[in-house]
Amino acid sequence: MTALPYVDGNMLDGPLGEVFAVDLSTATGRCAHCGTASPVAGLRVYSHAPGLVARCPVCTEVILRLVRAPDRVWLDLRGATFLQFPMPPE
Repeated sequence: MTALPYVDGNMLDGPLGEVFAVDLSTATGRCAHCGTASPVAGLRVYSHAPGLVARCPVCTEVILRLVRAPDRVWLDLRGATFLQFPMPPE
């Protein structure tokens, strides 16, 4: 099987920025499969499907899926145990 090309998690800035009010490229997530904690910007993002699939850079398991339709967005984070992001000071 031929490996598909991927880009890094910075590609998720625009699509996730439309859903969340914070910059998630600086967020840290933990892979539910191998336990690796890494920045969202370091995920391997595959865009050769109806949506975006982001995989762990260590074990390549799926961390998140993002699918957008004209009137809604589906975000599947089953592959992450948490998503932690910095908030600006109040």
